[in-house]
Amino acid sequence: MNSVQTRSAERALSGGTWLIVCGAMLYSILTVTPLMAKHTADKWDWTAPILPLVVDAAVVIVVKLDDVLARLGGHGGRWPIVLRWMTGLMTLALNTADSALKKDLVGVAVHSVAPLLLIVTAETSLAYRRAIAAAVAALEAHQKAEQERREQAAREREKQALAEAREEREHAAALAREQREHEAALAREQAEREERQRREEREARERAEAAERVARERREREREQREQERLRLEQQARERAESEQRERAEQAERERRERQERAERERAALLERGPAQGKLPEDEARRIVAAAFEANLSVRQAAELCGWSIGWVSHRYAEHRDPGTGGAELAIASN
Repeated sequence: MNSVQTRSAERALSGGTWLIVCGAMLYSILTVTPLMAKHTADKWDWTAPILPLVVDAAVVIVVKLDDVLARLGGHGGRWPIVLRWMTGLMTLALNTADSALKKDLVGVAVHSVAPLLLIVTAETSLAYRRAIAAAVAALEAHQKAEQERREQAAREREKQALAEAREEREHAAALAREQREHEAALAREQAEREERQRREEREARERAEAAERVARERREREREQREQERLRLEQQARERAESEQRERAEQAERERRERQERAERERAALLERGPAQGKLPEDEARRIVAAAFEANLSVRQAAELCGWSIGWVSHRYAEHRDPGTGGAELAIASN
């Protein structure tokens, strides 16, 4: 039987015991209370259930403590036995007293069933619990011994395996040492060959690098010479371009000054003509208006010089101020 089955049996025993105890307590209270009420003063009738409750409480204490002691494998001595039998006999006497006083043998027999069942159940459940505890202890001892035997066998197998592994390691270490020594000798020979090869390669590489360095220095000198020549040519070309640009700028400045002087002369000539005697041609009037605009003359003065209306001159002034939109806005305003 395993631990699960043991716990299941203990739960069944505990449940059955408490079921019988509770039933016996209820039956005892219902049976003994009327007897106590008959033998108690009228004003103390309400105390009739106290005695059966006290006796039944003692039964509960005995059953519960016996259960705990049985689980722990202990023994309470003689007093628990005295209390157990005393509470059982008190319950039997209280339950059968009324029928005995009436000389009702059938009533005595009927009312003695529950107390006797309670007494026998308490003793039997205690015996069962002690037997179960002893069986569980024996089972645990057997399992512990079996576990120790298995652990001892496992330790012996482990020692044997460790010894075999140690021997194998020593043998493997000896083979590995020989292999390492052989490989070390081969490695030394290989290293010497590689060292000679590297030394020869290094010498060849140094000679090639020296030749490459000489060629690179020669190419560098040639490149520097070409670069200097290119820079010199670029400098000359830049100087020529700057000289040509300065000449063009000077020529453009001279031409601009000449145009400005010519325009100023023309503008002065137009403005010095005085008020027009009549309406001049439109081209000539436009030139006069432009000259007046440049000279910051008023619209009225420009109108007197060209002979056109103030509105037309204002329109031309607006075109000069804002060639994109001024003329159109003024034309719309004049309309």
